[in-house]
Parts: sequence; C-alpha cells; structure tokens
Amino acid sequence: MDAQVKRYYQLKQKKKELEAELQTLHEEIMDFCQEQASADMEIGAYRVKLVLQERKEYDDAKVYEALPDPEVWRLCSKADPSKLAGLVKLRVIPEETLKDTYTLKPVTLLKIEKK
Repeated sequence: MDAQVKRYYQLKQKKKELEAELQTLHEEIMDFCQEQASADMEIGAYRVKLVLQERKEYDDAKVYEALPDPEVWRLCSKADPSKLAGLVKLRVIPEETLKDTYTLKPVTLLKIEKK
C-alpha cells in the first residue's frame, strides 16, 4: 500500500504541474490570437479556434425569489447553473421563471484540433 500512496502523491503533484503549464500555454495562445486579431487560424499542423460563448451567472437572491416552491430551491441549495439548467430541461421549473435572475457573461473558449 505504501507504493500506491507514494505513486498517488507523485501523480497529484504531476497533475498540478501539468495544469499550471496548460494554464500558461492557454494564456499565451489566447494572447497570440488576440494580437493577430484572429479567432481561427492554422499554426503548423494545428487549427486554433476561439469560440465565444455566454454563460449564465445567477443571483442567488433573485433565483430564490423567482422559484415558486421552496422545495425546488432545496434541490439547488445555491444558484448552480448546471443544476438550474437540469431543472429547466426536466420541466421542474419553466425557463421564463428564471429570466431576470441571471446575467450573461461572455467566455472565450480555446479549441485546438490536429489537421
């Protein structure tokens, strides 16, 4: 068991290092694309795309006021976008109920594909 614990620890450390490197590379690539004023380009054997999306950021107080049943709020316990999307999809709550409870935040995703 000592070997498994040691290996687990090593892998967690490596994961932290890889995530830090990925974050740095991500920022450098995003900066390069912005400098080039391009959201779609080919670099070597890769195609780099920037995809703009909007994410909903809910206001807990407004969501609580908008939900007709306190039991539904307990299903969320917090304005979690994925949980709320699931409740709307399952038709537990109508989307119209949440219309004034969030703001849209633009997010740019980086996608890299091999040609």
